[in-house]
Amino acid sequence: MSSGSNETKKKKLIGFSFAFQGVWKVLKTERNFRIHLSVSAIVVLAGLLFDLAAWEWVAVTTIMAMVIILEMINSVIERIMDFLSPEHHPLVGEIKDISAGAVLVAALASVIIACIIFLPKLF
Repeated sequence: MSSGSNETKKKKLIGFSFAFQGVWKVLKTERNFRIHLSVSAIVVLAGLLFDLAAWEWVAVTTIMAMVIILEMINSVIERIMDFLSPEHHPLVGEIKDISAGAVLVAALASVIIACIIFLPKLF
């Protein structure tokens, strides 16, 4: 094996390391992220209990990932805005509110999807 191939593998591992550090940082610092992960874990357990069909797993997994990803992006936007404008600015507040709103819309969609999938299994 050439050393170039080893360098490529090493760079990929370093990249994954940085990505995992980012996830860990959000996990440690963002309460809403931990809440979304906890709810996702409960949904996965419920999915196993109710033996979801493949299409149901696709829907549940997709919306859970969307909420978690948007929560991470929201955290990034908040950090960027705090860095760029440490003092209060109305536009910064709007940007943060809109970013948080995107998470809220996804979370509401996840509740709707959960109701569509799980309520018929309960009644």
